[in-house]
Amino acid sequence: MREILTWVLLSFLTISILLVPYINFLYKIRFQRQRQKTVDIFEKRTPIFDKLHRHKVGTPVGGGLLVVAVVCFLSVVLILARLFFNLGITSIYPFEKEIFILLFTFLSFGLLGIYDDVRKTFGFTQQKFWGLRFRQKFVLQWILAFVISWMLYFLLGIHIVNVRFFEVFDIGFFYIPFAAFVIVSFANALNITDGLDGLTSGLLLICLLAFLAISGKILDSTLSVFLGLWIGSLIAFLYFNVWPARIWLGDVGALSFGATLAVVGLLLGKVLALVVIGGIFVVEAASSLGQLLSKKFRGKKLIEVAPIHLYFQNKGWEESKVVVRFWLAGALLAIIGLWLALP
Repeated sequence: MREILTWVLLSFLTISILLVPYINFLYKIRFQRQRQKTVDIFEKRTPIFDKLHRHKVGTPVGGGLLVVAVVCFLSVVLILARLFFNLGITSIYPFEKEIFILLFTFLSFGLLGIYDDVRKTFGFTQQKFWGLRFRQKFVLQWILAFVISWMLYFLLGIHIVNVRFFEVFDIGFFYIPFAAFVIVSFANALNITDGLDGLTSGLLLICLLAFLAISGKILDSTLSVFLGLWIGSLIAFLYFNVWPARIWLGDVGALSFGATLAVVGLLLGKVLALVVIGGIFVVEAASSLGQLLSKKFRGKKLIEVAPIHLYFQNKGWEESKVVVRFWLAGALLAIIGLWLALP
């Protein structure tokens, strides 16, 4: 545990030192949101969203890029330290394969996210040589998710789903499309949730702390150290991301973190716990999907505005009140998820 805490502090200090110069650099290159973040999966803006978030235009985006870079760099340091100093790192999977899958997920979805951030920030949405339509990006998400799921199945031999109080289901080759669905779902769920200052990063921090407890219980220190690096970075980032935010995660952070959170749940074999611990993300995505389907098939909205955090904000809740109450709900769900996951 002391070793994990060391990595937490190391990543926290690294981000703390780099973040202010990084924010200044983003201002210098004008990597700021010029228009409001899209609020549904078809990249359509709403008048209600624009009214509530007009004041956020100009805030730098791409904060997730720094977190991804630092966590990946320190993970490489961890790998080199293990090779040259023979650190006693335990793992339920081969160390090199497990850390490779985590870093591949972190980086691949991060690259897709930074593409979106650059495209939106610098106004390339109408350029044929640069822009991809939503369907094309969605297909890319599925391709990446299937590659990751293939690695989970063939490299690590994962093919079961453990459901507490029922049984362990061996779904064989069908594990690959199942895992891909989970990865794509959580990547988009975090992207949808990332709309209020501190909301996504705070909820994610709660989820990671819960999964750190689970990984520590099963003595998978490879995953525990990776989670520790991620947690330390998020703590430092959250300081500048709470209201009024000086920097946002951006799509690079939301897509990368959502996909990797799903992979963490899959590695631990705790898909039910993943759904419960990340329950707020699930509700956020479900509210947007329900709104979309209702407008398509019923011709009217399900609620005034989606996702659900905008609904409460539109009802008159202050942004900080929405965020803190969602954090509290997320903490309660994390406790329930731990109760389900731990023996």
